[in-house]
Amino acid sequence: MLGIFFAWISDKIIPHLGFTPCESCIDAQCEECLPSTGKQGRISDVFRPANLIENFQSLSFTRFLLLVLIVSILILISMGTLGPSIWDWKRVTFMFLSLCTLCIIMVCSEHYLESHIWGHIIKKHLFRVFLWTFGALLFVHWGLAFWNLNTFIHEHMLWVLLIAALIGIIPESGPHLIFVMMYAQGLIPFSVLFTTSFVQDGHGMLPLLSYSLKDSVAIKIFNLIFGLAVGGILYAIGF
Repeated sequence: MLGIFFAWISDKIIPHLGFTPCESCIDAQCEECLPSTGKQGRISDVFRPANLIENFQSLSFTRFLLLVLIVSILILISMGTLGPSIWDWKRVTFMFLSLCTLCIIMVCSEHYLESHIWGHIIKKHLFRVFLWTFGALLFVHWGLAFWNLNTFIHEHMLWVLLIAALIGIIPESGPHLIFVMMYAQGLIPFSVLFTTSFVQDGHGMLPLLSYSLKDSVAIKIFNLIFGLAVGGILYAIGF
């Protein structure tokens, strides 16, 4: 909600600063999704419920593999073998996200499944997210065990807030996981987690960066200012 609100504010401010939005920022990696193919406008076809029958009539190996994987995860979570052994908010969340993933795999078009889910998300990003998550867990564990991380953070919380914002500038979906893990461990307040989450755009900034460095820098400056402003207010009032 805050992202939408501040995006609206940015749209009001940008014309007065002389910026011209980049109009050529499209995903050039997927030829079938380009406007010139005439297929970009039919976004609703990607997740159309009517796709369900067609998808199962000619079930691809990729879809079959993902369905088996997600259904197995659902069964393990429901039995308490995977994740929390009791029904708490974590278990409900895992079940809900797994069901959403299952629905997406079942109804999405074959092109979206092969190119965007399998070819892009799984092949390009899944292992990288695993490494960042594993690294963040190690950082927090070692920090608590050997570096007295808890004391350092509580004595320099404003610096941690600023560092969180600066790390959010990195155009990569991963570094902020360090702060997610620290928040889960109770080391940092919500304001720090909010700040890094607000500022960071992940790898979604990379296509724009390749087309317009000026627009990329402008967006990061707006994100940094808004993130620090709101994060600072949340920290000041005790969040």
